[in-house]
Amino acid sequence: MTPYRHRVNYYETDKMGITHHANYIHWMEESRIDFLDQLGWGYDRLEELGVVSPVIAVSCQYKRPTTFNDLVDTTVTVQEYRGARLRVGYEMRKADGTLVLTGDSSHCFLDREGRFLRLSREIPELDQTLRELAGASQVPAG
Repeated sequence: MTPYRHRVNYYETDKMGITHHANYIHWMEESRIDFLDQLGWGYDRLEELGVVSPVIAVSCQYKRPTTFNDLVDTTVTVQEYRGARLRVGYEMRKADGTLVLTGDSSHCFLDREGRFLRLSREIPELDQTLRELAGASQVPAG
């Protein structure tokens, strides 16, 4: 997968001239959307199929600051997939390779009425893709 690239905008910085911490959460979402698009399972496609995937937890560790006009590349990985839940990992680096953030977000899969979905039954192709990305040993059968 190609890392997602973001250029830090002036409005994303604070009075100290560094990127405000809340923006990294936005970039995590942007990179996750890009990642799913690259897999062929973008949010638009999932929503057409009646699937929503809310964030149920998010965590990040800030390593180094970024400033206006920095290029930040985010690598996204599937850390864990359990059929109805997904944990996505993020690693953000400046263009020079400096690590600026590591983090993860957890998601579940719901139908439009808010009921849990088991992708193995509802969308087996996506289930298989996520199984492969997470590693078969992490996913229970069925």
